[in-house]
Amino acid sequence: MKTADFTDVRATNLAVVLTHLRANGPSSRAAIAASTGLNKATVSSLTSDLIGQRLLRETGLTGNRIGRPATELSLDGSAYAAIGLQIAADRLTALAVDFAGEQLLLWHRAFEKTDHPGRAVSAITALAQRAASRVRQQGRHVLGLTVAVPGLVADGSTVRLSPPLGWADVDLHDVLSGSLRQSGLTVAVANHAGLAAVAEQRHGGHPGGANLTFVSGAAGIEVGIVVDGRLLHGAHGFTGQIGRFALGPAGAPTLQDLAGVEALVRRALPELDPESFGDLTPAIEQLIVQAKAGDATTLGALRDTGCHLGRGLALVTNLVNPELIVLGDHYAALAEWLIPAAEAELARHTLAPDAGGARLVASTLGLHAAALGGAVTHLDRVDTGALPRLIPA
Repeated sequence: MKTADFTDVRATNLAVVLTHLRANGPSSRAAIAASTGLNKATVSSLTSDLIGQRLLRETGLTGNRIGRPATELSLDGSAYAAIGLQIAADRLTALAVDFAGEQLLLWHRAFEKTDHPGRAVSAITALAQRAASRVRQQGRHVLGLTVAVPGLVADGSTVRLSPPLGWADVDLHDVLSGSLRQSGLTVAVANHAGLAAVAEQRHGGHPGGANLTFVSGAAGIEVGIVVDGRLLHGAHGFTGQIGRFALGPAGAPTLQDLAGVEALVRRALPELDPESFGDLTPAIEQLIVQAKAGDATTLGALRDTGCHLGRGLALVTNLVNPELIVLGDHYAALAEWLIPAAEAELARHTLAPDAGGARLVASTLGLHAAALGGAVTHLDRVDTGALPRLIPA
């Protein structure tokens, strides 16, 4: 058994302080000590180091105590930032946040799926370079960049298979790492739904959120699963592909065929030109208008989609017992009509009573949740003790 040395203990304690401030907001040194169990001298030493590292700053005095006012500390967003990129069949999204979690930029760029992945990778690389350049112009050091891709992503590097993009074995990591040319910059590639689940856990406004499943319909049907506060990764990162489940005997339609967003649009709007399916947002907006107007065809299609989705989510619920199931992206926009039918089927097909306690809710993070998740993963690395190299003020 390896004994932890002083460096390990100090890194753990630094992480305790950062995690406390991330969760609770500005706090005095005394409040940090009282909440974390660290003694006051240790907290004073740790916070001094973090201020010197430009990860914390003193924000003023608090009067919410007996005796002399105490100096409050908060996360410092002035020195560091992280970037998330999100790839969809119709658009690229770049989002950057500072270390305090404040959004610095949110860009959307039109994007067309191509038979030549190299051309698409060039567009992604150019957007990554521009986002990193903008952040640096603001005087911040880029901690890392993560790209969210629908499909199978092997160990944070290679896109093994992305049917929505038409990609197979595309090594996005090495291309981006070579193009950004910043020492110490962490570059990663990860599954879209998994990163969206991370964003939902951190920024979705859900108390707890330690056991959460995020459902994405942006490209087929994928789920990101958080269990006991950690994203479920699997042996190689190939988790969450529930759209491939067949709800019936061999040869039966898959969950994606029955409950996918594109399948829903085809049923509810049969007159829509399939060529317009690259960007489903206008079709979703039309569905909402028709549903609010009480159109029978639209309401029937939404009800059927909710039923099938509920059956698919029952499989996940029986396996991992989430506390919360969050419908994301286009599903969130349609949640008002999807959730009643989905909840009924979820309860019917879940073995545990009351659907195992799972609540079904709509995300409020919009269509860029995965980009946000990609960015905050780099803040999480720092919060767990992987401090960046010191940069001058």
